[in-house]
Amino acid sequence: MNSESVFTTTVGRHQLTIATGKLAEQAGGAITLRVGESLLLATATMSKNIREGLDFFPLSVDFEEKMYAAGRIPGGFFRREGKPTTEAVLTSRLTDRPLRPLFPDGMRNEVQVIVTTLSSDSIHLLDIMSVNAASAALTISDVPWNGPIGAVRVGYIDGQFVADPTVEEMASSQLDLRLAGSRDAIIMVEASANEVPEEMMVRALAFGHEALQPIITLLDEMRAAVGKPKREPTVVASDPTLAETTKSRIAGRIAETIAQTTEREERNEALDALRDEVVNSFLAEDETTDPKAVREIFADEIKKAVRQRILYEGIRPDGRDYTTIRPLSSEVGLSPRAHGSGLFQRGQTQVLSIVALGTPREAQKLDGLSPEDSRRYMHHYNFPPFSTGETWPMRGPRRREIGHGALAENALLPMIPSEAEFPYTIRVVSEVLSSNGSTSQASVCASSLALMDCGVPIKRPVAGVAMGLVTDGTKYAVLTDIQGLEDHLGDMDFKVAGTSEGITALQMDIKISGLDMGIMSQALEQAHVGRMQILDSMLATIAAPRQELSKYAPRMLTIKVDPEKIGAIIGKGGATIRGLEEEFEVSVDIQDDGTVFVAGVDGLKAEAALERIHALSHDPEPGEMFTGKVVRITDFGVFVELTPGQDGMVHISQLATEHLQKVEDAVHMGDEVMVMVTDVSSEGKIRLSRRAVLEGWSLDEARAQDSARKSSGGPRGGNGGDRRGGGGGDRRGGPRR
Repeated sequence: MNSESVFTTTVGRHQLTIATGKLAEQAGGAITLRVGESLLLATATMSKNIREGLDFFPLSVDFEEKMYAAGRIPGGFFRREGKPTTEAVLTSRLTDRPLRPLFPDGMRNEVQVIVTTLSSDSIHLLDIMSVNAASAALTISDVPWNGPIGAVRVGYIDGQFVADPTVEEMASSQLDLRLAGSRDAIIMVEASANEVPEEMMVRALAFGHEALQPIITLLDEMRAAVGKPKREPTVVASDPTLAETTKSRIAGRIAETIAQTTEREERNEALDALRDEVVNSFLAEDETTDPKAVREIFADEIKKAVRQRILYEGIRPDGRDYTTIRPLSSEVGLSPRAHGSGLFQRGQTQVLSIVALGTPREAQKLDGLSPEDSRRYMHHYNFPPFSTGETWPMRGPRRREIGHGALAENALLPMIPSEAEFPYTIRVVSEVLSSNGSTSQASVCASSLALMDCGVPIKRPVAGVAMGLVTDGTKYAVLTDIQGLEDHLGDMDFKVAGTSEGITALQMDIKISGLDMGIMSQALEQAHVGRMQILDSMLATIAAPRQELSKYAPRMLTIKVDPEKIGAIIGKGGATIRGLEEEFEVSVDIQDDGTVFVAGVDGLKAEAALERIHALSHDPEPGEMFTGKVVRITDFGVFVELTPGQDGMVHISQLATEHLQKVEDAVHMGDEVMVMVTDVSSEGKIRLSRRAVLEGWSLDEARAQDSARKSSGGPRGGNGGDRRGGGGGDRRGGPRR
């Protein structure tokens, strides 16, 4: 067994322990990271050779969620882990984003980072642990990387910022901020919040950056003590001679084209024509010239020209200044059969969101290591190829689509009404119809419109905007509402969503080594101004949630019953609840706490089903009226079924207004009769009177008449019972005779 080196520090109130040298010795770097009883294994490995033809850095980061880590066996037929859960994909993305900017430019060696869950205590959240574990594995590995970084979660609980709160503590937190950074700057931000003001978010970012410093110190110590020498990466660099010749042939024509064309298609066509002209000129002179290398140099020159014009002329590619938002428009009600729909357009970015409402049983069941076990609000995001005028195989949502859907879900979740207020499962699907930057935030806007069109009583509409950054080290420009080219050529994509009252979601990715707090503060302030403008445009289309749901939406009614009465509603083998659903064309969902949900498109039928459930779960009280069926006849009276499984006895003297010689002179088996409950014994036996209904007596009058009969020595018989022969009661207590 190999010897193990152990390093420990404290983050917030929790001890973090990283060990190396014992496991996975053939990986480029391998560590275990432990907090509490949660334990992760992280490895980082780099290929020795590169694949031919690669024009990008092939980094893959995977978070492997193993159910055995929590002592559980996976669900499903095969009883083993299948494709990653949504939560595992999101953790992989969270881990990848702060690592990627710190690899050498032009690197083409494949790098694979794998984080595997070995133990999960359901107390400490694993996503931030994953980022720190990956950073540690890369730091001590032979993979060239300009780390280390540290990561921390910040909560806001009882008026205080808390570093790395537990699962239980996060349940009462107003903020869930995850950030990663180096010693001097913040590199990645991901947050969901309940309308946190911009000023508070800036303080939270500063608090988090300070809280992660012990991790940086620990990893520096590890690198000095056990780190491997870094290998030389294979870096793609352009031929200096070819680069100079290409630049001379381009001269100032790229900058001129960009200055003369503000429309995306026109600009792209002009630049494509210029690029083809330059490539063909090289090939005409020398057929061995690599056209791909010329195109890469040309692309670099476009990037420089766009960035220079933004920084030093204050003009963006489409002619806007730094803070102007592209033209806005929106519409609702596009889908006649969907429960709600909203179309939002900003420039050439267009998103259609559609809402479907369902019953509680349609909530998503989660089978993973996440502390959540179900989800009643779901937001899905689709990015089809036609949205960019391209073609590619459609094989289900990719990591990007899953991430954008989760971001929009986080942005809107604080505004979704509670289940008690609005007892529906809610699914929103955002379809990107046209893309030119910031589709994730357009999906937030379109979804707010769709939810209001549906009639979901959201607290306030949410809007989102994406901020960009261009910097050359001495000068910078923060851009509001970035389009696709600015995202591709810029240094930051900072998405900010929120209401008129505060921020509900953040996500920041950068391509540089980090950002200082001044730039982040400015970006948040500009985003606030832009968000208010977008909200005004949305509210001009629909000012508030509709008062009525779509006629096609299910009607949801609720009732709270004694949990001990749940069995009466379900019935033997589920027969009663199935009968209710078939008779009234509804679906019935029952929670363990006795909350019953009844859903049906026909509101009257849903009301009738609710009344039946009330009767099934309700103990009859003296004075109540019931219409029931005669289920048993004796010499002294009849037994009437009030609800399935519950009978009461009507004495022969209380069956009619006149004296009866026999019961059959008034009623027969199967007849429906209206009766009044006159008494319920301590044993649950129920005494009924039909005569009280016929005579219009009050409860006191009915009881007085019954007492008079008893004292005068009226006909003898049972004093109320069920069809088992005893007093009134509930036939669930024994077999029917």
